[in-house]
Amino acid sequence: MPRRARITAANIAHHIIQRGNNRSACFYAEDDYLLYLEWLHKYALERECQIHAYVLMTNHVHLLITPADRTGLAGLMKSLGQRYVQYINRSYSRSGTLWEGRFKSCIANESNYVLGCYRYIELNPVRACMVPHPGDYRWSSYGVNAQSDNSTLLTPHESYRALGRRSEDRLRAYRSLFKSEIPGELIDEIRTATNGNYALGSEKFTRDVEEMLGRRARLGKRGRPSKS
Repeated sequence: MPRRARITAANIAHHIIQRGNNRSACFYAEDDYLLYLEWLHKYALERECQIHAYVLMTNHVHLLITPADRTGLAGLMKSLGQRYVQYINRSYSRSGTLWEGRFKSCIANESNYVLGCYRYIELNPVRACMVPHPGDYRWSSYGVNAQSDNSTLLTPHESYRALGRRSEDRLRAYRSLFKSEIPGELIDEIRTATNGNYALGSEKFTRDVEEMLGRRARLGKRGRPSKS
C-alpha cells in the first residue's frame, strides 16, 4: 500500500518531530548540536522556510517551521537529514540510518495553537526532567524567544509578533505563557495531530484545510467503514 501523502501547505506553520532510529541518540557532543543548527539555517534559507522554534533533544528534534511553498519543508528536511547523517556516520565510524523513517508533522495556523506549539517544543526538556526551567536548556529557541538572545536562525511567527508592539512587550508576554502548564488536552491534540499528520486547530481551520487540499485532514472514525 502506498504511503499517505503528507499534509503540507505554503505559508502555514508546521510542527515537526524527527526521532532517532529506535529512539537511539542522534546527538553525542556539542559540535553535533552546533552543526545541526548551522545546517538547519543554511537549508532553511535555500528552501525559503522560516524557523520559529526548535529544541534538540538527545534522541529527537522538534521544529516549528513555515515554508514559502508546499515543497520547501520536505526539501529542507531531506537536505538537512542527509547531510547530518553523513556527518554522524563519518565522525563516529558508524553506518546505516540515523532517523526513524519519515519525520512527523502537522499544520497549525490559529494563534493559540501556534503558540501552544512554541510552548510544547521549548518545554520538552522540562517534561523530560532534564532541566527545571526551559531557559536552563541550551539547545532550544527559548533563549531567543523569551530572553532576547541573539540569533540569525529564527523568524518570529505572526502569532508571536502579535504578543506586543515592542520587543520588550513581546518578550514579557511570551515569558508569561510559561507561568502555567500547557493544558493536557492541548498536549494530546498536538501529539495526535503531529503523529498522524493532521490539521491542528479548530473545526473551521480543519474544514478549510480539507477544502484547500481536497482530502481528509483529521483523524478518521474507528471501525468498519459504512456501506451506505
